[in-house]
Amino acid sequence: MSIRIANAVPAAGASAVARPFGKRRRNRHGRGLRGELLPAHLPGNRTRSERFEDLVLDSVERLQYLWGERIDAVEFLVADIPPGLEELVASRSPAPLGNVVRARPGAPAVVTIYRKPVEAEARIKAELPEVVHDVVVEQTAELLGMSPEAVDPTYGRTRP
Repeated sequence: MSIRIANAVPAAGASAVARPFGKRRRNRHGRGLRGELLPAHLPGNRTRSERFEDLVLDSVERLQYLWGERIDAVEFLVADIPPGLEELVASRSPAPLGNVVRARPGAPAVVTIYRKPVEAEARIKAELPEVVHDVVVEQTAELLGMSPEAVDPTYGRTRP
């Protein structure tokens, strides 16, 4: 079981600065750099994508506890958006929340969860962990050829 991050490409509009901000000795007013706003050990320091990955990891760990070795070889991938999203929007098709690629010789099975569509599916921020768990369960159930309720009995109980 592993989780990878897709689309980890640097931003196209990144400016070319001689020294990164963290390596500078003084700010533009000459007073020196201030300390971090939030220390790294506090939860507020995590980005939205890192918090989303944590939610996926929590769901995968629950499924690992329930199914053990049946999903050991499955690789879970987090991507920002599904490929071909522009065509889906143009045809007014709903964006997929996840994707499953079955195992092939020399390649493990891959379950991909798309962050932006899943976040859009949650009506409020507090609902996001349940939505993420339901999507992970749905994709794993498709991979295993089972119903989502059989994969995890708590599937869909928190959402209407």
